[in-house]
Amino acid sequence: MRWEIRWGCALLMGAAVALSTGCGTPGAPQPPSLNLPQPVTDLSADRAGDQVRLTWTMPEKNTDKLKLKGDVTVRVCWQGAKGACMDAGMPLELAPGADATATETLPKELTAGPPRVVNYFVELKNRKGRSAGLSNAGPMIAGAPPAPVAGLKAEVQKGGVVLRWTADGEGAAVRLHRKLLSAPAQKPKETMTGPVPEAAEQDLLIENVGQGRALDKTARFGESYEYRAQRVARVNVNGKTLEIDGADSAAVQVDVRDVFPPAAPTGLAAVASLGTNGAETAIDLSWQPDTEADVAGYVVYRREGSGAWERISPAEPVVGPAFHDAHVQPGHAYRYAVSAVDQSGHESARSEEAQESVPQR
Repeated sequence: MRWEIRWGCALLMGAAVALSTGCGTPGAPQPPSLNLPQPVTDLSADRAGDQVRLTWTMPEKNTDKLKLKGDVTVRVCWQGAKGACMDAGMPLELAPGADATATETLPKELTAGPPRVVNYFVELKNRKGRSAGLSNAGPMIAGAPPAPVAGLKAEVQKGGVVLRWTADGEGAAVRLHRKLLSAPAQKPKETMTGPVPEAAEQDLLIENVGQGRALDKTARFGESYEYRAQRVARVNVNGKTLEIDGADSAAVQVDVRDVFPPAAPTGLAAVASLGTNGAETAIDLSWQPDTEADVAGYVVYRREGSGAWERISPAEPVVGPAFHDAHVQPGHAYRYAVSAVDQSGHESARSEEAQESVPQR
């Protein structure tokens, strides 16, 4: 009976009209899925001190594009320029689709010697211990970390906060961690015209500072900050900059107070005018305006001969860079000087003198 059925199907397949009902030849048997997790493709490695932090995304499907069920075993390993991929830590059990992280303490051979590149990998295995291969490489710089920064000090100057530390003479980069200690200013309703609140924490990378000095120009008067510093060894690998960070220095705190007067005004000129037809006799003064943002105005001083300086401007600072001195007498010579005053009341040194004589009538 079996042979008759097969023969009948053969006859039907040879007919002019091909029919598919009941006579299809069964295809080759398909093997069952091995349930191999898809390899990780977004692994990255970041080193801090003697530890490396790995981040990646766990796949949701296996190599047959079927959803993975249950936790997946994860092997972490590292590989130098030569040799096999060495195990790093114990295997992990992670859920499919998870945002994964792993922090590993580096073995001693990776924390000594000159800077060099090693690659970390993760390998996902099925329940039988089989995998579809290693992940993409996560490059990291091995080697001894830079020496810690010692002797960090902070000093407020007019141009910003000057930070000094014991120089290493090698010109390595230094990262300054700045933390705002005072309460941050509230964000104004109109940010286009108002000041923008600064971030609570900022990192400032300073290149080639072998002399052990840096200037933070972005520090704001009226705020308090904490600074820490760490040396950073940097290596370029295939267009990507990899780093080894040294340990943080001890913290220093500084109150950035504006105790600095403005610069003295320049370009002071005096021109006398002898009044006629009822006009007053006077000396008009002018000078270059001070461009510092916190200047509130100016103070005008006068003296005759070698006499003492006398303030002749009002109690409130003169707003503009000009002054009209109407209290002069014909035939007298006067000397003038001008100082600038900021909004905190700090007064600058006096400008260079300008001398003018009032003609006789």
